[in-house]
Amino acid sequence: MMNVINRIEKWGDSHHPRFLDIIRIFLGIFLLLKGLGFMENTAILKSIIETRADITVAPWLLMALVYYVTFVHMVGGTLIALGILTRFSAIMQIPVVFGAVFFIDILQSPFNTDLASAIVALVLLVLFAIIGSGRWSLECYLNSCNE
Repeated sequence: MMNVINRIEKWGDSHHPRFLDIIRIFLGIFLLLKGLGFMENTAILKSIIETRADITVAPWLLMALVYYVTFVHMVGGTLIALGILTRFSAIMQIPVVFGAVFFIDILQSPFNTDLASAIVALVLLVLFAIIGSGRWSLECYLNSCNE
């Protein structure tokens, strides 16, 4: 199993165009801003989870979930934007964004930008979980990557 992970990591490091670094930075900033928005008004995220979930969630579990989502978006978004621990941060974000895809009301409007942005973010998170940070990253700078 470890051999497969190392091979994926090596392939991702060697197949990383520079324009993806810019996309990674924007994705990280987007996730950070989402986290800050949720921190500013936890009632929004709480109401989304309560109204869209088909199950009843205990109040303490609901608040723990709200704070987990907020924390993961803020910290993970920052790490992704800086390009350090990118794979780990992306893997931590994937379940949250995957859940967001199913909690967003599909019938809300014909041009549902929340759903579209969640799907794009999910696809990009999977991509960066595979290919990693890239050359324009703090991780590469600290490891003295060769250009």
